[in-house]
Amino acid sequence: MKIFYGIQGTGNGHITRGRIMAKEFKAANLEVTYQFTGRPQDKFFDMEVFNGYQWRDGLTFSTKNGKLSPVKTVLQSKPLNFLRDIKQLDLSSYDLVICDYEPVTAWAARRQNKKTIGINHQYAFHHNIPRAGNDPLSEAVMRNFAPVDIGIGLHWHHFDQPILPPVIETPIISQQIQKNKIIVYLPFEDQLRMAALLAPFKEFEFFMYSPEVISSSYAHVHCKPLSLQGFQKDLSDCAGIICNAGFELASESLQLGKKILVKPLHAQMEQISNAAALQTLGYGKMMHKIDARVIEQWLYETKAIRVTYPNTAKYLVQWIKEGMPPIDQSWCNQIWADVKVIPVEWS
Repeated sequence: MKIFYGIQGTGNGHITRGRIMAKEFKAANLEVTYQFTGRPQDKFFDMEVFNGYQWRDGLTFSTKNGKLSPVKTVLQSKPLNFLRDIKQLDLSSYDLVICDYEPVTAWAARRQNKKTIGINHQYAFHHNIPRAGNDPLSEAVMRNFAPVDIGIGLHWHHFDQPILPPVIETPIISQQIQKNKIIVYLPFEDQLRMAALLAPFKEFEFFMYSPEVISSSYAHVHCKPLSLQGFQKDLSDCAGIICNAGFELASESLQLGKKILVKPLHAQMEQISNAAALQTLGYGKMMHKIDARVIEQWLYETKAIRVTYPNTAKYLVQWIKEGMPPIDQSWCNQIWADVKVIPVEWS
Protein backbone atom coordinates (compact mmCIF):
# COMPACT_ATOMS: atom_id res chain seq x y z
CA MET A 1 0.00 0.00 0.00
CA LYS A 2 1.33 3.43 -1.01
CA ILE A 3 0.22 6.28 1.24
CA PHE A 4 0.43 10.04 0.75
CA TYR A 5 0.37 11.95 4.06
CA GLY A 6 -0.14 15.72 4.16
CA ILE A 7 0.69 17.52 7.41
CA GLN A 8 -0.05 21.11 8.40
CA GLY A 9 3.19 22.80 9.45
CA THR A 10 1.88 26.04 10.95
CA GLY A 11 2.28 24.76 14.50
CA ASN A 12 4.69 22.17 15.82
CA GLY A 13 1.88 19.98 17.19
CA HIS A 14 0.89 18.59 13.79
CA ILE A 15 4.52 17.77 13.03
CA THR A 16 5.00 16.07 16.41
CA ARG A 17 1.99 13.85 15.72
CA GLY A 18 3.37 13.14 12.24
CA ARG A 19 6.69 11.96 13.70
CA ILE A 20 4.89 9.45 15.90
CA MET A 21 2.74 8.19 13.02
CA ALA A 22 5.85 7.94 10.80
CA LYS A 23 7.55 5.61 13.28
CA GLU A 24 4.50 3.32 13.37
CA PHE A 25 4.19 3.30 9.57
CA LYS A 26 7.85 2.34 9.30
CA ALA A 27 7.40 -0.45 11.87
CA ALA A 28 4.44 -1.73 9.82
CA ASN A 29 6.49 -1.65 6.57
CA LEU A 30 4.10 0.76 4.87
CA GLU A 31 5.42 3.10 2.17
CA VAL A 32 4.56 6.74 2.94
CA THR A 33 5.31 10.02 1.15
CA TYR A 34 5.01 13.10 3.36
CA GLN A 35 4.10 16.65 2.42
CA PHE A 36 4.30 19.74 4.64
CA THR A 37 2.83 23.21 4.14
CA GLY A 38 2.08 26.24 6.27
CA ARG A 39 5.52 27.74 7.01
CA PRO A 40 8.68 28.62 5.05
CA GLN A 41 10.71 25.55 4.20
CA ASP A 42 13.77 26.76 6.13
CA LYS A 43 11.72 27.02 9.34
CA PHE A 44 11.22 23.25 9.67
CA PHE A 45 13.59 21.39 12.00
CA ASP A 46 14.29 17.79 13.13
CA MET A 47 12.59 16.33 10.04
CA GLU A 48 14.83 13.30 9.45
CA VAL A 49 12.08 10.76 10.21
CA PHE A 50 10.13 11.93 7.14
CA ASN A 51 12.72 10.72 4.60
CA GLY A 52 12.91 13.52 2.04
CA TYR A 53 9.48 15.10 2.47
CA GLN A 54 7.76 17.36 -0.06
CA TRP A 55 7.04 21.02 0.69
CA ARG A 56 4.55 23.56 -0.63
CA ASP A 57 3.36 26.98 0.57
CA GLY A 58 -0.18 25.94 1.47
CA LEU A 59 -2.28 28.11 3.77
CA THR A 60 -1.68 29.33 7.29
CA PHE A 61 -3.20 31.67 9.84
CA SER A 62 -1.29 34.86 10.64
CA THR A 63 -1.05 36.23 14.17
CA LYS A 64 0.13 39.41 15.88
CA ASN A 65 0.73 39.80 19.62
CA GLY A 66 -1.17 36.63 20.48
CA LYS A 67 -4.19 37.39 18.31
CA LEU A 68 -5.39 35.90 15.04
CA SER A 69 -5.11 38.55 12.34
CA PRO A 70 -7.83 38.02 9.68
CA VAL A 71 -6.55 40.85 7.44
CA LYS A 72 -2.95 39.60 7.51
CA THR A 73 -4.18 36.04 6.97
CA VAL A 74 -5.98 37.08 3.76
CA LEU A 75 -3.10 39.25 2.51
CA GLN A 76 -0.54 36.46 2.99
CA SER A 77 -2.71 33.60 1.74
CA LYS A 78 -1.38 33.60 -1.87
CA PRO A 79 -4.59 32.10 -3.32
CA LEU A 80 -3.18 31.66 -6.83
CA ASN A 81 -0.20 29.70 -5.48
CA PHE A 82 -2.57 27.61 -3.39
CA LEU A 83 -4.70 26.71 -6.42
CA ARG A 84 -1.57 25.95 -8.44
CA ASP A 85 -0.28 23.62 -5.72
CA ILE A 86 -3.60 21.75 -5.67
CA LYS A 87 -3.53 21.26 -9.44
CA GLN A 88 0.12 20.19 -9.52
CA LEU A 89 -0.11 17.60 -6.73
CA ASP A 90 -0.51 14.25 -8.52
CA LEU A 91 -1.97 11.57 -6.25
CA SER A 92 -2.74 9.02 -8.95
CA SER A 93 -0.10 6.50 -7.84
CA TYR A 94 -1.25 6.37 -4.21
CA ASP A 95 -3.68 3.90 -2.67
CA LEU A 96 -4.64 6.09 0.26
CA VAL A 97 -4.37 9.76 1.24
CA ILE A 98 -4.07 10.83 4.88
CA CYS A 99 -4.48 14.43 5.93
CA ASP A 100 -3.47 16.11 9.19
CA TYR A 101 -5.44 19.29 8.53
CA GLU A 102 -3.28 20.09 5.50
CA PRO A 103 -5.41 21.88 2.85
CA VAL A 104 -3.36 21.28 -0.33
CA THR A 105 -3.51 17.52 0.19
CA ALA A 106 -7.19 17.57 1.18
CA TRP A 107 -8.36 19.62 -1.79
CA ALA A 108 -6.10 17.83 -4.29
CA ALA A 109 -7.50 14.49 -3.11
CA ARG A 110 -11.05 15.76 -3.43
CA ARG A 111 -10.32 17.06 -6.94
CA GLN A 112 -8.92 13.64 -7.95
CA ASN A 113 -11.62 11.59 -6.15
CA LYS A 114 -9.08 9.95 -3.84
CA LYS A 115 -10.28 8.42 -0.58
CA THR A 116 -8.95 10.61 2.22
CA ILE A 117 -8.65 9.97 5.96
CA GLY A 118 -8.20 12.88 8.33
CA ILE A 119 -6.34 12.27 11.61
CA ASN A 120 -6.34 15.37 13.75
CA HIS A 121 -7.81 17.14 16.75
CA GLN A 122 -9.84 19.49 14.52
CA TYR A 123 -11.91 16.58 13.19
CA ALA A 124 -13.19 15.98 16.74
CA PHE A 125 -15.20 19.18 16.28
CA HIS A 126 -17.38 17.31 13.79
CA HIS A 127 -18.86 15.64 16.89
CA ASN A 128 -20.69 16.89 19.96
CA ILE A 129 -17.75 18.04 22.09
CA PRO A 130 -17.32 21.16 24.26
CA ARG A 131 -17.03 24.39 22.29
CA ALA A 132 -16.27 27.97 23.23
CA GLY A 133 -15.71 31.11 21.21
CA ASN A 134 -17.43 29.55 18.20
CA ASP A 135 -19.51 31.31 15.57
CA PRO A 136 -20.88 30.27 12.15
CA LEU A 137 -17.81 31.59 10.32
CA SER A 138 -15.38 29.71 12.60
CA GLU A 139 -17.37 26.50 12.21
CA ALA A 140 -17.44 26.89 8.41
CA VAL A 141 -13.68 27.50 8.23
CA MET A 142 -12.94 24.47 10.40
CA ARG A 143 -15.14 22.19 8.27
CA ASN A 144 -13.84 23.39 4.91
CA PHE A 145 -10.17 24.18 5.55
CA ALA A 146 -9.09 20.57 4.94
CA PRO A 147 -12.16 18.41 4.11
CA VAL A 148 -11.81 14.61 4.18
CA ASP A 149 -13.98 11.53 3.61
CA ILE A 150 -13.35 10.00 7.05
CA GLY A 151 -12.38 12.35 9.86
CA ILE A 152 -10.85 10.71 12.94
CA GLY A 153 -11.00 13.20 15.77
CA LEU A 154 -8.58 13.18 18.71
CA HIS A 155 -9.21 14.64 22.16
CA TRP A 156 -8.21 14.39 25.84
CA HIS A 157 -11.58 12.83 26.74
CA HIS A 158 -14.13 10.89 24.71
CA PHE A 159 -17.23 12.93 25.70
CA ASP A 160 -19.26 9.82 24.72
CA GLN A 161 -18.37 10.40 21.06
CA PRO A 162 -16.59 8.15 18.49
CA ILE A 163 -13.26 9.95 18.85
CA LEU A 164 -9.83 8.71 19.96
CA PRO A 165 -7.17 9.69 22.52
CA PRO A 166 -4.23 11.87 21.43
CA VAL A 167 -1.45 10.51 19.23
CA ILE A 168 1.54 10.93 21.53
CA GLU A 169 4.56 8.91 22.54
CA THR A 170 4.64 7.03 25.82
CA PRO A 171 7.21 9.04 27.78
CA ILE A 172 9.80 8.03 30.33
CA ILE A 173 8.65 9.88 33.45
CA SER A 174 11.54 11.75 35.05
CA GLN A 175 12.12 10.96 38.72
CA GLN A 176 13.99 14.25 39.24
CA ILE A 177 11.35 16.95 38.84
CA GLN A 178 12.65 20.48 39.42
CA LYS A 179 9.78 22.10 41.28
CA ASN A 180 10.80 25.62 40.32
CA LYS A 181 11.45 24.90 36.63
CA ILE A 182 8.84 26.27 34.22
CA ILE A 183 8.71 25.97 30.44
CA VAL A 184 7.26 28.93 28.54
CA TYR A 185 6.22 28.42 24.92
CA LEU A 186 4.18 31.35 23.66
CA PRO A 187 5.58 31.90 20.15
CA PHE A 188 2.83 34.33 19.13
CA GLU A 189 3.46 36.70 22.03
CA ASP A 190 6.02 39.53 22.36
CA GLN A 191 9.02 37.69 23.85
CA LEU A 192 10.64 40.77 25.41
CA ARG A 193 7.37 41.59 27.14
CA MET A 194 7.06 38.01 28.40
CA ALA A 195 10.59 38.00 29.82
CA ALA A 196 9.95 41.29 31.65
CA LEU A 197 6.65 39.99 33.02
CA LEU A 198 8.32 36.85 34.41
CA ALA A 199 11.31 38.73 35.85
CA PRO A 200 9.77 39.44 39.32
CA PHE A 201 9.27 35.73 40.04
CA LYS A 202 12.88 35.08 41.03
CA GLU A 203 12.11 31.83 42.89
CA PHE A 204 11.52 30.15 39.53
CA GLU A 205 13.71 29.26 36.54
CA PHE A 206 11.94 29.99 33.25
CA PHE A 207 12.94 28.36 29.97
CA MET A 208 11.42 30.37 27.13
CA TYR A 209 11.35 28.71 23.72
CA SER A 210 10.66 30.83 20.66
CA PRO A 211 11.25 30.82 16.87
CA GLU A 212 13.00 34.19 17.27
CA VAL A 213 15.38 34.04 20.24
CA ILE A 214 15.83 37.21 22.26
CA SER A 215 18.63 38.11 24.64
CA SER A 216 17.42 37.88 28.24
CA SER A 217 18.40 40.52 30.78
CA TYR A 218 17.41 38.25 33.66
CA ALA A 219 19.55 35.43 35.06
CA HIS A 220 16.53 33.20 35.81
CA VAL A 221 14.84 33.68 32.40
CA HIS A 222 16.59 31.50 29.83
CA CYS A 223 15.76 32.15 26.15
CA LYS A 224 16.27 29.14 23.91
CA PRO A 225 15.85 28.35 20.19
CA LEU A 226 13.33 25.79 19.00
CA SER A 227 14.84 22.32 19.26
CA LEU A 228 13.01 19.03 19.53
CA GLN A 229 15.62 17.36 21.75
CA GLY A 230 16.26 20.43 23.88
CA PHE A 231 12.58 21.10 24.43
CA GLN A 232 11.81 17.47 25.31
CA LYS A 233 14.69 17.39 27.78
CA ASP A 234 13.49 20.53 29.55
CA LEU A 235 9.86 19.37 29.48
CA SER A 236 10.74 16.04 31.07
CA ASP A 237 11.95 17.46 34.40
CA CYS A 238 10.02 20.72 34.68
CA ALA A 239 7.09 21.23 37.05
CA GLY A 240 4.82 23.04 34.62
CA ILE A 241 4.33 24.76 31.30
CA ILE A 242 2.81 28.06 30.18
CA CYS A 243 1.73 27.82 26.55
CA ASN A 244 -0.94 28.54 24.00
CA ALA A 245 -3.91 26.18 23.90
CA GLY A 246 -2.75 24.01 21.03
CA PHE A 247 -3.72 20.37 21.34
CA GLU A 248 -0.49 18.42 20.97
CA LEU A 249 1.73 20.17 23.52
CA ALA A 250 -1.01 20.07 26.15
CA SER A 251 -1.39 16.34 25.41
CA GLU A 252 2.33 15.73 25.98
CA SER A 253 2.23 17.77 29.17
CA LEU A 254 -0.75 15.81 30.50
CA GLN A 255 0.98 12.53 29.72
CA LEU A 256 4.01 13.72 31.73
CA GLY A 257 1.94 14.99 34.65
CA LYS A 258 2.87 18.68 34.31
CA LYS A 259 0.74 21.50 35.61
CA ILE A 260 -0.55 23.52 32.66
CA LEU A 261 -1.49 27.16 32.18
CA VAL A 262 -2.78 28.04 28.71
CA LYS A 263 -3.46 31.32 26.99
CA PRO A 264 -5.54 30.63 23.86
CA LEU A 265 -5.02 32.67 20.73
CA HIS A 266 -7.64 35.40 20.63
CA ALA A 267 -10.46 34.73 18.12
CA GLN A 268 -9.21 31.19 17.45
CA MET A 269 -12.16 28.94 18.17
CA GLU A 270 -10.20 25.70 18.45
CA GLN A 271 -7.77 27.08 21.04
CA ILE A 272 -10.52 28.78 23.05
CA SER A 273 -12.42 25.49 23.10
CA ASN A 274 -9.28 23.58 24.11
CA ALA A 275 -8.66 25.95 27.01
CA ALA A 276 -12.24 25.59 28.19
CA ALA A 277 -12.03 21.79 27.94
CA LEU A 278 -8.80 21.67 29.96
CA GLN A 279 -10.36 23.74 32.71
CA THR A 280 -13.69 21.83 32.66
CA LEU A 281 -11.90 18.48 32.89
CA GLY A 282 -9.72 19.79 35.72
CA TYR A 283 -6.56 19.15 33.69
CA GLY A 284 -5.24 22.71 33.59
CA LYS A 285 -5.88 26.44 34.05
CA MET A 286 -6.45 29.16 31.50
CA MET A 287 -6.07 32.92 31.12
CA HIS A 288 -7.78 34.88 28.35
CA LYS A 289 -4.90 37.38 28.21
CA ILE A 290 -1.37 37.46 29.61
CA ASP A 291 -1.98 38.24 33.28
CA ALA A 292 0.81 38.40 35.87
CA ARG A 293 -1.64 37.79 38.73
CA VAL A 294 -2.97 34.59 37.18
CA ILE A 295 0.58 33.42 36.45
CA GLU A 296 1.68 34.13 40.03
CA GLN A 297 -1.20 32.13 41.52
CA TRP A 298 -0.56 29.22 39.16
CA LEU A 299 3.20 29.18 39.81
CA TYR A 300 2.67 28.36 43.49
CA GLU A 301 0.20 25.53 42.89
CA THR A 302 1.54 22.13 43.95
CA LYS A 303 -0.94 19.83 42.21
CA ALA A 304 -1.27 18.53 38.65
CA ILE A 305 -2.91 15.71 36.72
CA ARG A 306 -1.21 12.92 34.79
CA VAL A 307 -3.29 11.27 32.07
CA THR A 308 -1.72 8.14 30.63
CA TYR A 309 -2.81 7.51 27.06
CA PRO A 310 -2.33 4.34 24.96
CA ASN A 311 -0.39 4.10 21.70
CA THR A 312 -3.17 5.50 19.54
CA ALA A 313 -0.86 5.67 16.51
CA LYS A 314 -0.35 1.90 16.62
CA TYR A 315 -4.11 1.31 16.75
CA LEU A 316 -4.60 3.61 13.74
CA VAL A 317 -1.89 1.99 11.62
CA GLN A 318 -3.31 -1.46 12.39
CA TRP A 319 -6.79 -0.21 11.43
CA ILE A 320 -5.40 1.02 8.10
CA LYS A 321 -3.67 -2.32 7.44
CA GLU A 322 -6.96 -4.14 8.16
CA GLY A 323 -8.71 -2.22 5.39
CA MET A 324 -10.22 0.62 7.48
CA PRO A 325 -13.48 -1.00 8.63
CA PRO A 326 -16.25 1.38 9.77
CA ILE A 327 -15.38 3.01 13.08
CA ASP A 328 -17.85 2.17 15.83
CA GLN A 329 -18.18 3.17 19.45
CA SER A 330 -17.07 -0.24 20.76
CA TRP A 331 -13.68 0.04 19.00
CA CYS A 332 -13.19 3.54 20.42
CA ASN A 333 -14.22 2.35 23.90
CA GLN A 334 -11.63 -0.43 23.73
CA ILE A 335 -8.90 2.17 23.21
CA TRP A 336 -10.21 4.55 25.87
CA ALA A 337 -10.28 1.71 28.40
CA ASP A 338 -6.48 1.98 28.62
CA VAL A 339 -6.60 5.65 29.73
CA LYS A 340 -5.80 6.41 33.37
CA VAL A 341 -6.13 9.74 35.23
CA ILE A 342 -3.66 10.06 38.11
CA PRO A 343 -3.37 13.01 40.57
CA VAL A 344 0.15 14.38 41.03
CA GLU A 345 1.23 16.41 44.04
CA TRP A 346 4.52 17.68 45.36
CA SER A 347 5.32 19.76 48.46
